[in-house]
Amino acid sequence: MPTQHGRILASLSSLSEWIDMQRKAMEMFREINSSADQADRLALVLIIRQAFQHMIKTLKAFDQWLNDPFILNYITKDMLIDVWNTTYKILNELLELDIRHTKAVKEVAEKMIREGKLPPMMELRGASEEERSRRSFFPL
Repeated sequence: MPTQHGRILASLSSLSEWIDMQRKAMEMFREINSSADQADRLALVLIIRQAFQHMIKTLKAFDQWLNDPFILNYITKDMLIDVWNTTYKILNELLELDIRHTKAVKEVAEKMIREGKLPPMMELRGASEEERSRRSFFPL
């Protein structure tokens, strides 16, 4: 029995480490956000990608929890409802962002094409038919 308790305590300790890591990430992104308006386009791309990577890592961890019978023993229905409500809100915000951003990119690209202002790199990119078919969602 003490061995099982030891494993549980070790797991709880790793949860404390995860919480500390997430709090540090929150602080880091809070600091990044405070100067994001002054960042150039490359810096913005890099911080957005860094945020996406952290979100993906967090989502994967949540998904692993929902597949772990050990963890599920300690998750109440109220906790699951909280996770669902927050997930639903984040999902809707993400979908709204995706629709808004995709529409804006499409409009800018169409305007540039009509005006004959293709970016120089597009003219250099002689993509093969196979490569073009892989980019079916955004053919530029």
